[in-house]
Amino acid sequence: MAGFLDRAKEQAQRGLAQGKEKMEVVQAQRTSSDLLRKLGAAYYSEQREDGSRADVEQAMTALEQHIAQHGKDFLKST
Repeated sequence: MAGFLDRAKEQAQRGLAQGKEKMEVVQAQRTSSDLLRKLGAAYYSEQREDGSRADVEQAMTALEQHIAQHGKDFLKST
């Protein structure tokens, strides 16, 4: 009986770890989308409105930091 409970506990812990990993991936993807949207908005504003180059550079820096931490797989089109 103890062996069964140990295996069940290990399986539950693996499932929890996999769920946590998936949540981290989803959160990184959401952050990626948000950063790309902000970069696009800053660039559009700079080109067509009264936006500043500093806003574009700030958005680009934030995106580059995210890429350094999470990779650039999210940039690939599906």
